[in-house]
Parts: sequence; C-alpha cells; structure tokens
Amino acid sequence: MMSTDEMLKERVLQLLEDSDRYTAKDLAAALNSDEKTVADIIRDCERDGTILGYKAVVDWEKTKREYVTAYIQISVVPHKGEGFDHVAQKICAFPEVQSLYLMSGGYDLGVTIEGKTMKEVARFVFDELAAVDGVTATSTHFVLTKYKDKGIYFGSDNEDRRENLEI
Repeated sequence: MMSTDEMLKERVLQLLEDSDRYTAKDLAAALNSDEKTVADIIRDCERDGTILGYKAVVDWEKTKREYVTAYIQISVVPHKGEGFDHVAQKICAFPEVQSLYLMSGGYDLGVTIEGKTMKEVARFVFDELAAVDGVTATSTHFVLTKYKDKGIYFGSDNEDRRENLEI
C-alpha cells in the first residue's frame, strides 16, 4: 500500500505529464498541499531521473517546417546475455530516433523517426537502421495525419480538450 507521500508524488507526476506548464503553486492548490512540498517533490524527481525532461507538443503543420514522421517495426535477433538491450542502445544513438520501444507481438522493437523527406527516411532505414547488427527485418509506416499525440488533440478547432486540473 502506498503512503500519503507516495500518493502525492504520483499525483504530481500525473499532472505534470498532462501539462508541464503547471507551476508548483498550481499543483499544490489542486492537490490541497503546500507549494514547498510540491516543489521539493519536483526537484527530487528531476534529480533522481524520474522526471527526464519537459517538452512542448507542437503542431508542425501550422508552421513552414517540412518533415515526415515514420513508425518502423523492427525484428531483431537478440544478443546472447544482452537480450534486446544491445541492439536498442545502438538504435537509440541515432539522432533521427525520436522514440524506441520493446514490443510484444509480431515484431520486437518499434521506433519513431523524423526526416525532411520520405526519401531521407528510406535512406536512413536502409543505410543505418537495417545495417545494425542483430536487425533482421524492418517495416516502415509513414504518418499521414496526426490526430492526437501525448494526450493532445490536433485539429483546426484549437479547443483545449484536456481535463480540468481540479481533482
């Protein structure tokens, strides 16, 4: 069973994951706690690596930036004694890689990358990703439209559909 402090920490993290724009004061008010306690939780989580960073969710379609996003399914022969970690570490080292997950089901790793063009992504998959020792097959899927990302809806209505901060 979780202690009261652990429950408060978990709730702070959940709210920060919903929006990193909440201040310690906002969170303290929503959680019926004091600002110093919440600020200490955030500081401790940043120091111990529980909070790894803060990022904005950007609708790049509303800018002049040209890019494509691809999701790549990867089949792997794991290295003896290292499992999938050895291959995953090599793939994580590529700057094009936005996310990488160990998966269950029909393939082993799922990777999201971004590039300027489909040709650039295809070159990366062929020249770099498929050449990683242990990778046996790839299947590339290009994102055509982004409807929702990290809990945020995309679209023309610009309506904020996140839940109210009140608990």
